[in-house]
Amino acid sequence: MLHSRASDPDPYVPHHGARDYVVDHYTLGLRYRVEPNRLEGRATLEVRALETVEELRLDLVGLRVGRVEVDGARARFTQRKRSVRVRLAEPLQADGTATVEITYAGNPAPDGGTWGDVGWEELTEGSLVAGQPTGAPTWFPCNDHPGYKATYDLTVTADAAYTVVANAPLRHVRRRAGTRTWTFERTEPMCTYLATVQVGPYDVVALGGQAQVARSSAHAAGVTHDLDRHDELFAVFEGLFGPFPFAAYTVVVTPDELEIPLEAHGTSVFGANHLDGTKGSDRLVAHELAHQWFGNSVSVRAWQDIWLNEGFACYAEWLWSEASGGPTADELAREHHGRLSELDEDLVLADPGPRHMFDDRVYKRGALTLHTLRLVLGDDAFFGLLRTWTDRYRHGHATTGDLRSLAAEVAAELTAPRADVDDLLHRWLDEEALPDLPSRDPATSRGADLRARAARRS
Repeated sequence: MLHSRASDPDPYVPHHGARDYVVDHYTLGLRYRVEPNRLEGRATLEVRALETVEELRLDLVGLRVGRVEVDGARARFTQRKRSVRVRLAEPLQADGTATVEITYAGNPAPDGGTWGDVGWEELTEGSLVAGQPTGAPTWFPCNDHPGYKATYDLTVTADAAYTVVANAPLRHVRRRAGTRTWTFERTEPMCTYLATVQVGPYDVVALGGQAQVARSSAHAAGVTHDLDRHDELFAVFEGLFGPFPFAAYTVVVTPDELEIPLEAHGTSVFGANHLDGTKGSDRLVAHELAHQWFGNSVSVRAWQDIWLNEGFACYAEWLWSEASGGPTADELAREHHGRLSELDEDLVLADPGPRHMFDDRVYKRGALTLHTLRLVLGDDAFFGLLRTWTDRYRHGHATTGDLRSLAAEVAAELTAPRADVDDLLHRWLDEEALPDLPSRDPATSRGADLRARAARRS
């Protein structure tokens, strides 16, 4: 697997991640007891040096390390509140590799910070992982930087009454002495914050022909009602964005209410309040599914580019509305442009700063930027750009600069003169003032045309 060097460090999360090595693969063997909220783990990390390394710094929060081995030999380590430092017997030279095994245990809990509590969280029955952006170290030792991806093998032993959902298809389940051990297939490459484990009193059933849903029997009727068009949604997004990038997709509906849904690699997590039989969260269902392409497969290299995740997912909400017979993307864009024009214009979309990283203006202005591109390029070129984006950077990283380059590339291939996309993107991405939306192009499709376009591409 090829890695480019991450920033040193990510300025939005300066106390997370290390720049001198990468982890190519994690093997996580976990034992979780629900009632005492007790987690015991063994993490095996296949590390590769990017430069000479004498000590490995790993992120770990709230759990106690018991033993560390490097290439099978006991290794010295020191643990601090938020990290573990492993001393190597011999320096690891650039491109050198080592296998690091860490045994650890404790009562996992969320990590508080700028964005509230993130990480491993207890539920009334079970637990969930809300990893974005810095929650991964609350349940396994890792190099927690968005600019790196690794594959994962995951095995979880839990009380037999509970079901475990993770980031890949289930390989097998074994039952023994009041527990069940869940072993999952190897994942595609993913960022640490997208790794997840969901434990609860779930039944896992098919969700149309494209996905599955994990929910309690008490919530089955409401969930079924609210997700009755999920196959259609899935088909529209595959038609517009390209093939689904992962081996499986699972919607988890917790028995508890949640403030917001959560995305993870191959998984979306909703609270019982989101899928309660009223279809009040249709746009959120679309938003979280869209993240599988935008954010989870094509990931940001640094958090300052968060708009690439949230702007694309927000615009996908508007595309689904248009394709499913609701307001068109253009109607929604003009509505939200009017709302944004009444708010403070003190945010730079391409670098909003950590405090504004999840500000709703990042979501909506990001979506408006994409709609502006659609209006300027036309539907054929714009949706071609989306499919090129998801294909070119599949299972990798992309930056705002990459999007600028792709937009210029697409514009250069058009026979009819178009507005200067470099200047257009500069105004939307780099300046605080909210630009005007271009006038609507009569050729821009409406719902029926968008559904037909998606069907042709599927």
